Amino acid sequence: MLHTFKRKVQEGFTLVEILIVVVIVGILAAIAIPTYFNYVEKAYASDAHTQIKTLYEECKIWKTTHADFPTDLDMMEEEGAANVSSSTKEKWDITWKLEVNTDGEVEGFMKAESLEGMPGGEGETVCFDAVTGRFTGYGTKDEPEC
Repeated sequence: MLHTFKRKVQEGFTLVEILIVVVIVGILAAIAIPTYFNYVEKAYASDAHTQIKTLYEECKIWKTTHADFPTDLDMMEEEGAANVSSSTKEKWDITWKLEVNTDGEVEGFMKAESLEGMPGGEGETVCFDAVTGRFTGYGTKDEPEC
């Protein structure tokens, strides 16, 4: 009977087993946490990507009815050519410099800089190159090119 009692008291995990589990959890966390933050960053940047692409198309439509591209978002909103939500304006300051080259192709860039209201942080930059159609900066692996 004493032998059975002793055996029940000694059941459980050893210190080595607990340390092994802690090390495995630490390794998994070291892999998972940066991956998670990368996905979060991409999600925040996708908001800017969507707004930039929409405004880019609206700027091209504007160009067909006006002599040149609009200079800023306020100009487009005053004439009803763009409708950007107030929540987007609290998160991103979107600017651009677009022009038509001698071959009739659109050149330039559109840029969104994050503001204080953006959950991912202030001062992040997303750039869209009108020639290549490529995004750089926040949410990508490339430095902003604009």
